[in-house]
Amino acid sequence: MKKSWVPIPEGSDFPLENLPYGIFQINRQHPRAGVAIGEYILDLHAVASVGLLEEIPNAAEVFGSSYLNAFMALGKPVWQLTRQRIMELLLEGNNELQSYRDQVLVRQADATLQMPVQIGNYTDFYSSIEHATNVGKQFRPDNPLLPNWKHLPIAYHGRASSIVISGTNIHRPKGQRKAADADLPTFGPSKRMDFELEVAFVIGKETALGQTVSTSQAEEHIFGFFLFNDWSARDIQGWEYQPLGPFLGKNFASSISPWIVTLDALEPFRTGSPVQNPAVLPYLQYEGEHSFDIQLEVAIQPEGLEEQVVCRSNFNYLYWNICQQLAHHTVNGCNLCIGDVMASGTISGESADSWGSLLELTEGGKKSLIFSDGIERKFLEDNDTVVMRGFCEKDGLRIGFGEVRGKLLPSL
Repeated sequence: MKKSWVPIPEGSDFPLENLPYGIFQINRQHPRAGVAIGEYILDLHAVASVGLLEEIPNAAEVFGSSYLNAFMALGKPVWQLTRQRIMELLLEGNNELQSYRDQVLVRQADATLQMPVQIGNYTDFYSSIEHATNVGKQFRPDNPLLPNWKHLPIAYHGRASSIVISGTNIHRPKGQRKAADADLPTFGPSKRMDFELEVAFVIGKETALGQTVSTSQAEEHIFGFFLFNDWSARDIQGWEYQPLGPFLGKNFASSISPWIVTLDALEPFRTGSPVQNPAVLPYLQYEGEHSFDIQLEVAIQPEGLEEQVVCRSNFNYLYWNICQQLAHHTVNGCNLCIGDVMASGTISGESADSWGSLLELTEGGKKSLIFSDGIERKFLEDNDTVVMRGFCEKDGLRIGFGEVRGKLLPSL
């Protein structure tokens, strides 16, 4: 464990080895880039302004931007150089930055965290075999996985404009729903609101139209990861999704955590992926380990009550890894843009307490989750807050993602 001259509480998500990137705002000042360190934010624009990030091209301008897109566009060698330099400046015993402490350090509690990237496109994968099987059993008990599922990473193109930062309230969506015993649909607020526990990565290197990205090249294009709650209106989704897939049941909102954890920070937590059988086609084959041991949890907090954890899962349960997802996404020549977001799809494990949605946890509403205070939930109620957290931990080192939270408000 490396030590910093910045105080870092024991168990913090943000030790010196993490340094996740985000965008923050103080009072009415222009939003700018920073990294999380303990309970503080290191203001990268301020650091650049005092001449301590000279290695980074146009550092003051890049880090004075309202989004990280311009920084990501500088490429992976610059990402790594920046991380190395920031770590050096914050290392215990380095005095270069300490005389500017009041200029460059901001308490996280005093800042408002903003959307870290300007998202142009958003793709949602369906990469957990346990989740796909659990959902499939509710509709096709004898054949839960469709024939293509083990041959390619299933995904759909979602709505980027309704992705919001943690802490943004979500209104219950309205739409058409059709009860199983009804002849015709009805219209109104969703009665089966759900969360989906996901992790997303953001693209930091673009490609040209027609260009493909191999599994061996994929990580060169990935800047980092954040937590992702893909809010879902199950009754709206269930009525509309045939034959073209999700639409109004999904596109009303998705919530992200504010800090982007880099691949370099996650390096100590690499792990293998589940064995794939049957063997995949050559363009989806890969070498090495491309998953990460990220522990995840979801809690629901009813209005005025304590939160209760309803799910504990892990990123490494995913059947399709990030390199396969990106290789498949581009195999037809689809171009990548800086700031594109690729979400994992709901992350579920084999045990019932690891299932990453209420659709699974309550078996489609057939049973209730019983909270410690006696409250029951089949789906989300108005004024429930959903909180997702994630972290890696090994040999005394903890790399955290913080949290993504959102409160479900009544329909407008």
